[in-house]
Amino acid sequence: MKKLLIQTLVVLIALAVTAGSFAQSPNTATRQRRTAGDTTQQAAPTNAAAPDDKTADSSRDKDKSRLPEVTADGKTNRADEDSEAQAIVPYYNNFFTNYRLGPDDIISVNVFQQEKYSKQGIKIPPSGRIYLALIPEGLFVNGKTPDQVADLIRKRYDEYIIDPQVSVSLDQAGSYRYSVVGDVAVPGIKLMSRRLSVSEAVAEAGGVLQTGNRSKIFVLRKQQDGTLKPIPVNLTAVYKGQAPDSVYLVPGDQVIVPGNKLKKLQTILGFAQVMTFANMFRGGW
Repeated sequence: MKKLLIQTLVVLIALAVTAGSFAQSPNTATRQRRTAGDTTQQAAPTNAAAPDDKTADSSRDKDKSRLPEVTADGKTNRADEDSEAQAIVPYYNNFFTNYRLGPDDIISVNVFQQEKYSKQGIKIPPSGRIYLALIPEGLFVNGKTPDQVADLIRKRYDEYIIDPQVSVSLDQAGSYRYSVVGDVAVPGIKLMSRRLSVSEAVAEAGGVLQTGNRSKIFVLRKQQDGTLKPIPVNLTAVYKGQAPDSVYLVPGDQVIVPGNKLKKLQTILGFAQVMTFANMFRGGW
């Protein structure tokens, strides 16, 4: 009887253990599936990194392809701009290189690594003599180019400085003058701070009036013997592209813009009005 009871208890305990293991197995599987899913999700970015890198590389390649390339035309345009700039520089540099200093010009003297011998903003007086350190009697600079003045200063400073490096720059041109008179908007004496053609000089004087004759403009230029030589300029042909704008002014030139037929008619009418007004006082009409 006891043996039967013990066997029955053993069977019951075994059934209970088996039932518990079956009851826990779905949760375990679920946990395993969840763990496997989480592992797959965590591993996915690592596996997907390669496609992302390829995509990034391809996008960078596309961005590079979108960058503007320098075409042959672009290179040609740059070459044209460079050549144009090189052609313009001598055009203006020649004016300042050959510039003869005179009263009211402002220059600067620079001595390399010698600040106490350098001087800025020197305005040339009417006497044409400037004064620098160690040159108490001054230097006469009227009629000389900036390079010639630099050579004079270099020779004087050579007594005090070993191999002096001297440069003279023209800061402001004030002695080169020309005049535009006649039928222009703003006649008068002008400063020549750069190389000027006749058309540019007339334009800076406000242009030709309606009463002015563009075809018979002339430039009076002083010769070495003191006489004035007229140089004809046809601005009408220049404006139409039929003639080059090749007459350039020199200091002291006078640009004369004569009147046209309208100017003569206005003069005659004005003279007639004056005569009529005078006849009124004399009692006649």
